[in-house]
Amino acid sequence: MKYTIRLVIADDHEIFRDGLLLMLSKEKDIIVEGQAENGFELVAMVKDKKPDVILTDIKMPRMDGIQATKLLINANPDQKIIALSMFDEENLIIEMLEAGAKGYLLKNANKREIMEAIEQVYEGNSFYCRHTSSKLAKMIVMSNFNPNKKTEKAVFSDREKAIIKLTCLQLTAQQIGDELFLSKRTVEGYRTKILEKMNVKNTAGVVIYALKHELIEEKDIL
Repeated sequence: MKYTIRLVIADDHEIFRDGLLLMLSKEKDIIVEGQAENGFELVAMVKDKKPDVILTDIKMPRMDGIQATKLLINANPDQKIIALSMFDEENLIIEMLEAGAKGYLLKNANKREIMEAIEQVYEGNSFYCRHTSSKLAKMIVMSNFNPNKKTEKAVFSDREKAIIKLTCLQLTAQQIGDELFLSKRTVEGYRTKILEKMNVKNTAGVVIYALKHELIEEKDIL
């Protein structure tokens, strides 16, 4: 990372905030400017601190993350917000994305994924948690959230389309190679190029992009 990212964290559970703060404090390119325990505090803190990225829980007292996100995006449409969610909150994740969040993470995400999400959203990209279920992927596609509306639709070769479809089925590079009579290294090369064309970082991003651009059908990921 060649830049310093200023963060604000919002969550009503102090133990979770402290754990996240401890982890992020070890990163020399991350500065946590403040912590909020509800949406009301978050909105006031962002106005004062003007952070680059916000990590916020969805369910919070006084004002939840959805309402706070709407207010923050209304004040600054370019505000970069990442939702923090539990496993069973698909509908709330959709509401956060439609409110203006640029990505989401499950609360049990590891350090590497949290850092990747922060960096990607800071750079203006969307981020989908790698544990995104097929149900949530389809909900995102059907929602008003459209991160690719300002970019040209990528063109994929027949071989790339075949690899996309098998990737969406959660096959490994080795399994895809066996299916298509390619080496694992060749498949990995194709996958890297596919991720670059889609401007996504993981399989969840591939699934959502592929569904949204009709490269696969819903039945392909059931």
